[in-house]
Amino acid sequence: MPEFKIAPSILSADFARLGEEVDNVLASGADIVHFDVMDNHYVPNLTIGPLVCNALRRHGITHEIDVHLMVKPVDRIIPDFSKAGASFIAFHPEASEHIDRSLQLIKDEGCKTCLVFNPATPLSLAEHILDKIDRILLMSVNPGFSNQSFIPHTLKKLCEARKMIDASGFNIDLEIDGGVNIKNIRKIAEAGARTFVAGSAIFGASDANNPYYYETVIAALRAELAQSKI
Repeated sequence: MPEFKIAPSILSADFARLGEEVDNVLASGADIVHFDVMDNHYVPNLTIGPLVCNALRRHGITHEIDVHLMVKPVDRIIPDFSKAGASFIAFHPEASEHIDRSLQLIKDEGCKTCLVFNPATPLSLAEHILDKIDRILLMSVNPGFSNQSFIPHTLKKLCEARKMIDASGFNIDLEIDGGVNIKNIRKIAEAGARTFVAGSAIFGASDANNPYYYETVIAALRAELAQSKI
């Protein structure tokens, strides 16, 4: 059985008490902090930047922070997130003039690389740069908003990405983001994903009167993953 990682997206958290929310979800068994950055240009929304990432580090967060840049252009802000404490920096090929150069910049800044594919972006864009990629992230919704439904044909694309990664011989993680929940996470794992971004499924239905809610949801996600046929 491969190692599966749960990455709650703080886009769905309560920003008025973000440090507490991240502490609680990590204490409940999450592995990664998924950090969505939107610029109101590449996507129709505006969220958070390096200062918030740095604030989480100063708060005491030591887990991996997976920074997903939905911004254009990307190169200018990569060093800022490196200094703020990002572990992985992910970007969309459509947002870079030179994909290879952006990947190398991330590595030069001391972070791991992730290339993000929107639902209609072909995987072939990664073919000649797999040696520079640490993680591939497939969007199973169109980027820009939380609480969207999983796009079913992403399962086929996941299978294709898994075959590409395995054939490459490189150690590349495969991540999925968008509409992941208890009902579909097992099929998503069987299609090839190993890291699972979940926002509203974890934060969105939080019961403020139940301090163990996050632990219950994450345990349910892991129970489904344990039953996957891999």
